[in-house]
Amino acid sequence: MLIACAANGDTGSEMTLTLPHALRAGETAWLEVSVGVLAHGKEIDITTTSGRPLGTISPFVNRIGQEVGHYAIPLPPDAISGDRIALRLSLGNERRALTQDEVRSVRLTIGATR
Repeated sequence: MLIACAANGDTGSEMTLTLPHALRAGETAWLEVSVGVLAHGKEIDITTTSGRPLGTISPFVNRIGQEVGHYAIPLPPDAISGDRIALRLSLGNERRALTQDEVRSVRLTIGATR
């Protein structure tokens, strides 16, 4: 399930996620992405809606037709506005909305700083 997702054919999938609580000392916000089936060689770019790069999901080896897996990406505190972060996920150079088959879920969590 994509949380608060709005699709825009020119820019990818945009969403705004809310933290369960404000970050406390020693905590980091993490973006957890469950990736389904991707075409060979495809990557998912993650940016803020203003274009700041946050990370790229680049499966090293995935078999055709098999799900890619789960990824956790730490989010810089200054990318979060209040208790929210506005994100854009796109499939490499294909600036289109991602499908439910490509991205199964996106979740924002809080964990200890590593």
